[in-house]
Amino acid sequence: MSEEFAKDFVLLLINLLPGFLAAWVFYGLTSHPKPPQFERVVQAFIFTLIIQTMVSPCRWGLEAIGNAWPIRPWDSTAERLTSVLLALVLGSVLAYFTNTDSAHKWLRKWSLTTRTSHPSEWYCILAEKVTFVILHLCDGRRLYGWPKEWPIEPDKGQFYIMLPSWIKEDGGQLELPELDGILVAAKDVRWVEFLSMQGADKGDQSNSSKGIKPSSSERSGRAQEPGQQSSAV
Repeated sequence: MSEEFAKDFVLLLINLLPGFLAAWVFYGLTSHPKPPQFERVVQAFIFTLIIQTMVSPCRWGLEAIGNAWPIRPWDSTAERLTSVLLALVLGSVLAYFTNTDSAHKWLRKWSLTTRTSHPSEWYCILAEKVTFVILHLCDGRRLYGWPKEWPIEPDKGQFYIMLPSWIKEDGGQLELPELDGILVAAKDVRWVEFLSMQGADKGDQSNSSKGIKPSSSERSGRAQEPGQQSSAV
């Protein structure tokens, strides 16, 4: 009985490998945290079902091509290879739509949802607000700079702040031109202020006078549209 169960279990895992591969690609390319083990198995089932549905059309297309330019017959090896390629494509496509919020943007347009594809509101705001920020630290200090990297969750991970400067109590800035950036633990941040474009431009001018300024690729790489109003999270 135990040997039969082991064989059936191994066979089940082999059949689910395309689904696990698609999930592995998806979570490797997005900022979404991996779900618990049971949910990952359920996702693997769903992805495997989608992949198996796509295998038949691929087989028809490949056999049609093979009638004109024969390469090899369709067998279990060809089916397995096709499943692996489809898993890679499926995981990559889902990651693209998740990172760009494309699918949810269309769904919001038709009032089918109010959610985004990002893992949390925290991450969504930081990804879309392309501007300088002010981090209010738990010890009362305020750090101004450009968020090159930011955490997925408000209590885990780190901020990497480029062009950093400490904000004094009188509103002045203590610039640190000798530093490339400062790494700040998310747990040490009470809230985040997002500067309006006017405020960000003033900071840019101050930093530009010292020869340090974010490159255009750093500005455009985080999102499409800059935030226009000051806000805090």
